[in-house]
Amino acid sequence: MTANDRTLARVRTLCLSLPETTETLAWGHPNFRAGHGRRSRVFVAFEQVKGRPSIAFRLSPTDVDLLLRRPSFFATPYGRGQWASVWADARVNWRLVGRLVRTAHRVVTSKR
Repeated sequence: MTANDRTLARVRTLCLSLPETTETLAWGHPNFRAGHGRRSRVFVAFEQVKGRPSIAFRLSPTDVDLLLRRPSFFATPYGRGQWASVWADARVNWRLVGRLVRTAHRVVTSKR
């Protein structure tokens, strides 16, 4: 099992432990959705950006702005300021990632 596989497995465990979540494969990478059917929304994605693994979170613009001040975070290449990503091939702060997963889940589920 590679480091990427272990990281994805940990992200998967965090995401799928939340209510009404599923994993889908879209745009060539795993996405974690909250909700049912057509009303489900992606709240976390595990993807390659510039050849590096990353974890993307759907957050409020305020949270995105705060995270982008940290060196390991970057603006996700999509989402118009509603997504922030962290590099997953460096040291990962799993406590923070867990909080961000739960926050992203709340952001998506509160919009339903």
